[in-house]
Amino acid sequence: GAMSVDSITDLSDNTSKLLEALQLSHPHELDPRRIPGKKKTLSLNPITWQVPRIVDRCCTHIETHGLQTVGIFRVGSSKKRVQQLREEFDQGLDVFLDEHQSVHDVAALLKEFLRDMPDSLIPRELYGAFLSTATMEGLAQLDALQLLLFLLPPCHSDTLHRLLRFLGEVARHAEHSWDPDGREIPGNKMTVSNLATVFGPNILQKEKPGEKDAGGLNFEDSAAIILVLQRLIEHHQTLFMVSPEMQCDVLRRLFQTDPDVIDYLLRRK
Repeated sequence: GAMSVDSITDLSDNTSKLLEALQLSHPHELDPRRIPGKKKTLSLNPITWQVPRIVDRCCTHIETHGLQTVGIFRVGSSKKRVQQLREEFDQGLDVFLDEHQSVHDVAALLKEFLRDMPDSLIPRELYGAFLSTATMEGLAQLDALQLLLFLLPPCHSDTLHRLLRFLGEVARHAEHSWDPDGREIPGNKMTVSNLATVFGPNILQKEKPGEKDAGGLNFEDSAAIILVLQRLIEHHQTLFMVSPEMQCDVLRRLFQTDPDVIDYLLRRK
């Protein structure tokens, strides 16, 4: 007797919003500018990652061309070239980053994007909660961070996960190493601590850039931001995993409140 659900538009408005939160359609299909009253069938696409193109392409470029670049994110860049890249992304152009682009320019562009987001990557209403985890230790700290990550909007969560995975890869190449032939491969010297120092203030912001008191962090807040981001980089592989027990708990609750969603999810599987 289960209801057959072939598209999100077959469900009630409330349920549709829940499915949107679960990212069960491509982001462009959830465009709020859709014509009111016009029923458009949404395709049953796989769950998609909502990561801005500029973030993914900057990370991929540096992973491909810059992991051995000494002092990445700390060496100066060309303001003119960075501004040009920024304008091209802002215009919605399909910007192609290849080996001809300076790694330092791309690194500066990534930092600028994160710094200038209208709402910081970790939303400002969670700033105090994230900083409070700096006084915790061990599993208690990681458990608290994981629950806070679950509160992030999908786009913020996906983008933060992509960024942390990238920063972990950069840190993995911080020290010198040797190839199979015994030749030395230079390290980039960007340890987890160094990366947390550079990116922390761009990801965890108390005030909007340009606002009064913005950037005027006290020593305690600055130290806490660095420590929290270190933990996020070091443990990103497990922090973003939802345990089977929690998944079952969510499904049980949905079965009570939104059985149509359960039917929809099972059909997709």
